[in-house]
Amino acid sequence: MSPSSSPPPPADSSPRPRQRRKEARPQELLEAALALFVERGFAATRSEEVALRAGVSKGTLYRYYPSKEELFKAVVRENLTAHIAETAAFVANFEGPSDLLLRQVMEAWCVELGRGGMGGIVKIMLSEARNFPELANFYRDEVIVPTDAVLGALLQRGISLGEFRPVPVPEMITILIGPLLHLIIHEHSLGSCGLPCMEVHAADVLAVQLDLVLRGLMLQPPPG
Repeated sequence: MSPSSSPPPPADSSPRPRQRRKEARPQELLEAALALFVERGFAATRSEEVALRAGVSKGTLYRYYPSKEELFKAVVRENLTAHIAETAAFVANFEGPSDLLLRQVMEAWCVELGRGGMGGIVKIMLSEARNFPELANFYRDEVIVPTDAVLGALLQRGISLGEFRPVPVPEMITILIGPLLHLIIHEHSLGSCGLPCMEVHAADVLAVQLDLVLRGLMLQPPPG
């Protein structure tokens, strides 16, 4: 090439519209599936409805997720499993006092579950697990066991550091999770009907719960 020749333009490495669309399809399918599962429940949601809402064919849906069960598992992993793993890493690397750690973890979970999608998945499993034992086992392994492990590690941390009383950890985990489950059930049942005098403010409930729990849990109860 002579010095006066202009160099060829660089090759465009950005994905073409069709390529971008193909790569985006799994996420679009998961978002559509989450919305429909929350609206209708697992049993009442049909695969073709998910494909229609995502703007793809039923064949495309099955290419990524061969069954509705596999689609639901992917939704759980995308929304709940990933969040629990992030929380586990946060707990493992936290360097402050254990009461502050407990507050931050519970407040974050309350916000995430209150956004609708994640809480909707929990409500589905609470109401439909009996009819789908395979999904129930999957949910136990992907959500319940890791959640218990995160909270168990957090509580044991506080006990080992002399910040928390030596309480029975499994029972304390149930005490921490119970109100969250109640709030989820309320939000996706009576709370969604707009009934008078049925409004519950999750943040206010959590504040009272943490105040009571920490006063009983800490060796030196918080002032106030």
